[in-house]
Amino acid sequence: MAPSATTTIVTPSTKTQVSVAPETHVHGAEDKTPLEAISHGPLIQPGIPTFSSHAEHRRHILIHTAAVFRDFARKGFTEGMSGHISVRDPEFPNYIWMNALGRHFGMMTAGDLICLDMFTGKVVGGNKAKTANAAGFFIHSEIHKARPDVHAVCHAHTNAGRAWSAFGTGLEMLNQDICTLYDSIAVYASYGGIVFAEEEGRNIAKALGEKNKVAILLNHGLLSTGSTVDEAGFLFGLLDRGCAIQLQIEAARAGNPSLVKHVISDEEAAYNFKMASEKNSLYAEAQPDLEYEMEVAGPGVIERGVEDMKVDHGL
Repeated sequence: MAPSATTTIVTPSTKTQVSVAPETHVHGAEDKTPLEAISHGPLIQPGIPTFSSHAEHRRHILIHTAAVFRDFARKGFTEGMSGHISVRDPEFPNYIWMNALGRHFGMMTAGDLICLDMFTGKVVGGNKAKTANAAGFFIHSEIHKARPDVHAVCHAHTNAGRAWSAFGTGLEMLNQDICTLYDSIAVYASYGGIVFAEEEGRNIAKALGEKNKVAILLNHGLLSTGSTVDEAGFLFGLLDRGCAIQLQIEAARAGNPSLVKHVISDEEAAYNFKMASEKNSLYAEAQPDLEYEMEVAGPGVIERGVEDMKVDHGL
């Protein structure tokens, strides 16, 4: 339980005083999983599915990766050939699937993805008629090497992300949603140019650290990770919206210095993180947007080419 203090808020435009009485906040649901806590009634919202074979799992991953790309396009996370998502293969953990260079996110299908050996850079499966993004490979491969717990990585050059990244600092816990990233936002506060070398990829992976879920890259953009591509995609959008909200709040306060910025306490932010940042909950958070992309694209469109996505193990 977290007691709140008595405060008096004066609204500058109306001079209205709003008194907030002392309250005791009871969180509840300490004995439940996050999905059990959010589900009302006899049914529990499903989390990460299980699969009977690597092939079935791979099919699911590739289709959902293509759907995440389309969701990114709908949200405006595109910038020419920049941006990439990687997903670790479920059967061969040293292989990662990435998007083809120059393919618009909004047109992505499962058949567009390329499988790469993260240690050698060789193409070992998937779409061999296209090339991958070299800068993307150097960033993603080093993160996957350094973090065996990470199964997906997203990176893109968004407007809000690039704007906030210029400050080289993290985000404050200014709303309930951003607390999903409480104490897990890294900052890479050194700009090393376009990443065309393994060393810069290693620097980014080092800055991400052993436990952080996302990173703000100075003068560059945003990066997210996840246990699934669904989680990584959702967290990327959350981080971008967090940057936009922080920019708006800072601009509002600069225009009216009498405004008081309230930051959520560490105790409350930690509780929100516990209940909202579990991998099954984050997988479920992503599904409405991905289901929307599949519905809008039509039957079989995002899945196109998935049957041809083979892995040439042993190359």
